[in-house]
Amino acid sequence: MVLSTKDAVELFALARKHRAPLYSGSGARFGEEMQAVRKGKLGKVLRAEMHGAATLEPTNPELFWYGVHGVESLFTVFGPGIETVTRKSSTAGAIVTEGRWTGGRVGIFREGGRSGSKAIGEKGESTTVGRWDGYRPLLLAIITFFQTGVSPVPEEETVEIMAFVEADMLSKARGGTPVDVREIFKKAGWVVPKK
Repeated sequence: MVLSTKDAVELFALARKHRAPLYSGSGARFGEEMQAVRKGKLGKVLRAEMHGAATLEPTNPELFWYGVHGVESLFTVFGPGIETVTRKSSTAGAIVTEGRWTGGRVGIFREGGRSGSKAIGEKGESTTVGRWDGYRPLLLAIITFFQTGVSPVPEEETVEIMAFVEADMLSKARGGTPVDVREIFKKAGWVVPKK
């Protein structure tokens, strides 16, 4: 969508001001199993690990490029509520990032392939949550968005995805220390909606 949480916040503000529907979303979000988990198939998701490509590109730093798909997959199963983000390391040198959501829920993005993705909830586990169902589900969501003007991805969730990626970069710069996402929200001028 953009390369900073601040830009996302400003873009949503402009969209509201001009009554222009706005949405950003990964095709990974709309797979059948991903949506079933989102809708409660496993109950409340307690832990998830998403594997995916994280090819780097100089004009889109770190996970803002391809890794955002795996990050968005985490948000698809958890929803909003990210609290801290920590860049971990792996022996293969791949990106490994851990997010902690409200209630002690843990989501891990791990660079590399799709196999190994899983979600564990109160009612069981899904090991097919990372399956790619092609572009058709994404295109159907886009068509519905054009017809209704209602985003299939809540604004709060989109802003949190941007903040996750930004916090990951900051954690990396700080040697892998956890970053409280409120630091990113404050810098961006984002006020988390009251529940």
